[in-house]
Amino acid sequence: MGDFFGELGRYLSSANNRGEILANLLDNIYLALVPLVAGIVLAILFGWLGHRWRPARSVLLVVGNLLYTIPSLALFVVIPGIIGTKILDSVNVIVALTIYTTALLVRPVLDALEAVPPHIVAAATAIGYRAPRRFFSVELPLAVPVLAAGVRVASVSNISLVSVGALIGTGALGVLFTDGFQREYFSPIVVGIVLTMLLALIVDLLLVVLRNLLTPWERAGRAPVAEVAG
Repeated sequence: MGDFFGELGRYLSSANNRGEILANLLDNIYLALVPLVAGIVLAILFGWLGHRWRPARSVLLVVGNLLYTIPSLALFVVIPGIIGTKILDSVNVIVALTIYTTALLVRPVLDALEAVPPHIVAAATAIGYRAPRRFFSVELPLAVPVLAAGVRVASVSNISLVSVGALIGTGALGVLFTDGFQREYFSPIVVGIVLTMLLALIVDLLLVVLRNLLTPWERAGRAPVAEVAG
């Protein structure tokens, strides 16, 4: 065990290694979060379509399930032939993870919109809210608590799946895994695992904070209960 920590210390003491680790970490953040944001936007659009037009709901769910079953490495390899990019282009990872994120979030978006109380939607309609304004001002904000749970799962999934892209040379923390396995050098592997876990934890905590900021009425609703319990 002492030898391992000594080796890890020597690995981290190198300025070149630390620079590469930071660059790979920043790549991982970029390649994971850009598809997450794009996937959320697309999932909301598709979810709105499925919520408004019932026949589209089943089609969206089936397509989403099928897309999510495609192996990530196969998708990374196929996408360049579809969109005309180079095999090592990071855009391939962004497109692939956007597809995965959208496929994963379509059902949570539909469930979140259907969980909005009908009487609230009816009240908004009665006071003159047209469909677009009602959706963005009433339905979507009330759907945030349910939707946030799906987004948290998608964020962790993206952060881990980015590492697979290293197998086709797109960088990020997965480079530490491939480099370590090729050289039978465990220090970069351990650093990659720890950083991936920390990144997933930090992003998850930030999403919880964002959810709480977007749903102040939930905290207000819990406060009286806490006071009564006390």
